[in-house]
Amino acid sequence: MTWSEMLLLFAAGIGGGLTGSIAGLASVSTYPALLLVGLPPVTANVTNTVALVFNGIGSVWGSLPELRGQRAKLRRMIPTAVLGGAAGAALLLSIPAEGFEKVVPVLLAASSVVIALPVRNNADRPRHTGHLVLQALSVLAICVYGGFFGAAAGVLLLALFLRTGSATLADANATKNVVLGVANAVAALGFIVFAPVSWAAVVPLGLGCLIGSRLGPAVVRHAPATPLRLLIALAGLGLAVKLGYDTYR
Repeated sequence: MTWSEMLLLFAAGIGGGLTGSIAGLASVSTYPALLLVGLPPVTANVTNTVALVFNGIGSVWGSLPELRGQRAKLRRMIPTAVLGGAAGAALLLSIPAEGFEKVVPVLLAASSVVIALPVRNNADRPRHTGHLVLQALSVLAICVYGGFFGAAAGVLLLALFLRTGSATLADANATKNVVLGVANAVAALGFIVFAPVSWAAVVPLGLGCLIGSRLGPAVVRHAPATPLRLLIALAGLGLAVKLGYDTYR
């Protein structure tokens, strides 16, 4: 790998870490960059997942203020994220990705619309058993998808948490960073053992992701919530159109 390719991956990692920690859209820049430097699609996908472990580290590190008081909720969700990430990685290693990827544009577009809708403060509403079970099943499904392919899994989680109890965008983003980080790390562990990871690409991409993701939660913390939420929704819709064009053309 040349120095110019490493610099490209480093820059893509910074951009991916920033957008990933804010909106769960890290793969918008990281996955295409890996393809651009010549990695085959499957290798690019698994390498991307391994590099995004650093995105999870930086995102959670930057989200510590919002994570205070979320211990009970995260303790309930983390086992689901572990199971989902492992199942998604196993799916990627055992079946073709083409069929599953066809639903990605639809899921992403729908979640982006949900994010754009006005958010009520749901933090103080009582949580019934049925609500918690439905939330857990939704987290499981998204984490399976995240372990399988990953693009926009964070948008889906952000939309879910905004509608099921998070008081603010920053709180929902912090929860998303932990859950997605855990699922991604579990999937990455499976890929390290069983899949072709390009370590020459992981190093510059992962370092860039760590830097960018550390800055993202601060942006969410201080930026006006409504414009940022709409910007995230527009970015998600843009990615949905791009993925839909690539999938169905």
